[in-house]
Amino acid sequence: MSDASLSNDPHSTPELRRRDATHHIHPFSDTGALNKEGSRVIVQGEGCWITDSEGNRLLDGMSGLWCVQIGHGRPEIADAVHRQMSKLSYYNTFFKTTHEPAIELAERLARLAPAGLNHIFFTGSGSESNDTVIRMVRTYWDLMGKPEKKTIIARQNAYHGSTVGSASLGGMSGMHAQGGMPIPGIVHIPQPYWFGEGGDQDPDAFGRWAAQELARAIEEQGPETIAAFIAEPIQGAGGVIIPPDSYWPEIKKVLAAHDILFVADEVITGFGRLGTWFGSDYFGLEPDLMSIAKGLSSGYLPIGGVMVSDRIADAFIEKGGEFTHGFTYSGHPACCAAALENLRIIEEEGIVERAAEIAPYLQEGWLSLGDHPLVGEARMVGLVGALELVPAKPDRSIRFDNTGAVGTLCRDHSLKNGLIMRATRDSMIIAPPLVISRGEIDMLVERARKTLDDTAEDLRRDGRLKP
Repeated sequence: MSDASLSNDPHSTPELRRRDATHHIHPFSDTGALNKEGSRVIVQGEGCWITDSEGNRLLDGMSGLWCVQIGHGRPEIADAVHRQMSKLSYYNTFFKTTHEPAIELAERLARLAPAGLNHIFFTGSGSESNDTVIRMVRTYWDLMGKPEKKTIIARQNAYHGSTVGSASLGGMSGMHAQGGMPIPGIVHIPQPYWFGEGGDQDPDAFGRWAAQELARAIEEQGPETIAAFIAEPIQGAGGVIIPPDSYWPEIKKVLAAHDILFVADEVITGFGRLGTWFGSDYFGLEPDLMSIAKGLSSGYLPIGGVMVSDRIADAFIEKGGEFTHGFTYSGHPACCAAALENLRIIEEEGIVERAAEIAPYLQEGWLSLGDHPLVGEARMVGLVGALELVPAKPDRSIRFDNTGAVGTLCRDHSLKNGLIMRATRDSMIIAPPLVISRGEIDMLVERARKTLDDTAEDLRRDGRLKP
């Protein structure tokens, strides 16, 4: 087939890229640069693999976007959605109405969630879930006769979504530079990022210090004004920031000393990622509210929610009247059907338990990459990990100039080597599907090591990696 005939084929890669550039504005992208380069067109997914329009088969080391717990291409979910849409494709849950999929999913989630989280407010995404958190915690304190409790404490470099409210909760400076964020009433404290910010402290000392920054912020703002503290059990998009062991126990002590709600953002850590149903189970946390999305449906259809404790639900039921908040697609029946089938698969196939069983094997391989001259630290919990790329290990204080350029270079090499890793600053991140096999883990580690070698070769050539 000639190049000319290919260019006239609406399904050829060049034509798909042209059409994409003409009309499609991508999230978190430099649109001009992307349009010149051309987007990667994904055409198929199966298990832990995706295939692009040029026939390249890629090991999906990121579960799509942290979400495809059960792997790509499970026909059972398509069948469940088809059955539901053939019966009731859509109806809202406003105006005193409900439907069976929402009822059944609410029951299922109350059974799976940590103790005391027996209610759910449905949303369409993690961003909507965290927007809901803002409204819910402030309304709760109004109902309790404490309207002065409005301030929410979050962490620097946290990611809680990209709507105005959820991005304000997040602590990413690049996001706050656009759109007039953060909104008032949100305060950020340091993140528990020992490798990047721990200085000369050992990890446990730094973890205690970072936790005490919450206590300091509470006292500085006034305990009577603080509505909630929100945090991811492990910061995902921030670079897989795994807190030192001392951090969460100290945070729990601080929260116990004050009448402040705790919100666990489990959008990434929920539904088996750490080898437990939720990150709160892994770290022994007791949230009053818990944001969920992503793994709830393994990304097959958009759905999220906020798990609500009995304490908060009772206040809304007994004192609340109308909660003037909601979304057209809250509890969408087809999305609920996808989530129910996803949870059935996870439970019946023991995928959470399987993740816990296979996690040490992945961790052994991933942590072995820490011996590479380009890697300052390899870290992992469950099936989520990161590699810190540095120019002069073991010195943690020296980082690459033009932060992010080396990470992008490494990511591009990874794609050429048939592995999807994410670059955050100069860290490489993985969070593969929970169904990944030992053989696929071996391939992942092998391809990651080759990617590091290829990146190091480029950096040595231009003098950015010291001998």
